[in-house]
Amino acid sequence: MGTTVFERQRPAASVVQHSLAQAKHAVFWRDDLPQSLTPDRPSLAGTTGADLVVVGGGYTGLWTALLATEREPDARVVVLEAQRVGWAASGRNGGFCEASLTHGRENGMARWPREMPTLERLGRENLAAIEASESRYGMDFQFERTGQLAPAVEPHQVEWLEEWAAEGEEGVVFLDRSEAQAAVHSPTYLAAVWERNTCGMVHPARMAAELARVCEERGVEIFERTRVTGLDTSGPGVVAVTEGGRVEASRAALGTNVFPSVIKRNRLMTVPVYDYVLMTEPLTDAQLASVGWQDRQGIGDLANQFHYYRLSKDNRILFGGYDAIYRYGRRVDPAYEHRPETWQKLASHFFTTFPQLEGLRFTHQWAGAIDTSTQFTAFFGTARDRRVAYAAGFTGLGVGSTRFAGEVMLDLLDGVSNERTELEMVRKRPLPFPPEPAASIGINATRWSLDRADHNGGRRNLLLKTLDALGLGFDS
Repeated sequence: MGTTVFERQRPAASVVQHSLAQAKHAVFWRDDLPQSLTPDRPSLAGTTGADLVVVGGGYTGLWTALLATEREPDARVVVLEAQRVGWAASGRNGGFCEASLTHGRENGMARWPREMPTLERLGRENLAAIEASESRYGMDFQFERTGQLAPAVEPHQVEWLEEWAAEGEEGVVFLDRSEAQAAVHSPTYLAAVWERNTCGMVHPARMAAELARVCEERGVEIFERTRVTGLDTSGPGVVAVTEGGRVEASRAALGTNVFPSVIKRNRLMTVPVYDYVLMTEPLTDAQLASVGWQDRQGIGDLANQFHYYRLSKDNRILFGGYDAIYRYGRRVDPAYEHRPETWQKLASHFFTTFPQLEGLRFTHQWAGAIDTSTQFTAFFGTARDRRVAYAAGFTGLGVGSTRFAGEVMLDLLDGVSNERTELEMVRKRPLPFPPEPAASIGINATRWSLDRADHNGGRRNLLLKTLDALGLGFDS
């Protein structure tokens, strides 16, 4: 087995230790929110009525609520959030807002090749609508249409980039070694592809907070610290039962992400995979000049165990990914967010990528759970005689596609037939994950195989080839 560049060019242990010495375990994005965007909303007490009750106060639920007010301005919409608005994945992700609805073109082509022209067009339209929503609603979530850079950091990845660029996609630019290193000054870069138009950077927590603010301005009621314990559909509508009250509604939309669904048949459809991230202190002008990065692209390398990184508005570098940890039992547990060995590994990889930034410190380290599905992108459906719609399984690419999911759920509740609801991606459910212990054995064997492929010129073993053939291939 070979080694990767992150093993061949490790920084000194003292560099890593110094960089992490003052990092606090907290989500930078939430720390960066002004108090005006973090009102302390009440919990639900007693009984209230609604036309639509939305479960989940992250992107999926908030976009659904906002879009519902567009469709029916007089409708009463209630959002129920178990913690705080944007507390989970929506407030702690990397802020990559992509046009892709299918977790990348390769994943989409492997699953829905005939639909890909439609899916790609709908994805571009969805991203444009998100970008336009800042001015439309007077929001500020720091959207930058930067595109995304995909660097090769191992020799076998250069051929992948050349094949990708040869497909002739609009806005895809191939950069050779000198051009890649001129764009972003990393000695690890052997080549790169720049997707110029299909990704924007956002401030994740601001996006959730601004969506909530605009929803409330449009009459939506949001209750925080209000956990939904069940849905009662014995009557004509839907009753969302909480620990302190109930919402009697005509319809319900579920945006529960990684948390156990209140629809029992969806309990095996996702597993929580923990992702870890670091945030640096702001770079000085000299430090920023030393890394170039004038076009501020989001960056994601090509390994199976990949890194993603980007610049914040105040020129910090967020650096995350690589380790994706599944724990036996598929529980979501805050204790799983503390993993010093992963933060140390990420810091080491950071200084391999940018050795010129030696001495830079990280101010924040955190983690969060990703709602992973077997098709590596969201699935949709209805339950309880089409009174309840759901979307989940975004697998780490939900910043943009949650808005599309809101449109789909409202379409399904309205019973309309259109190009969204007729998509095979919408009509068919993916395979569920098996129960334990099979889930843990399979997921961890897959992760081991992906790491082995990264150390073996990208060559996939029999397990990965079998998963690919079954439509369960994990390629990123």
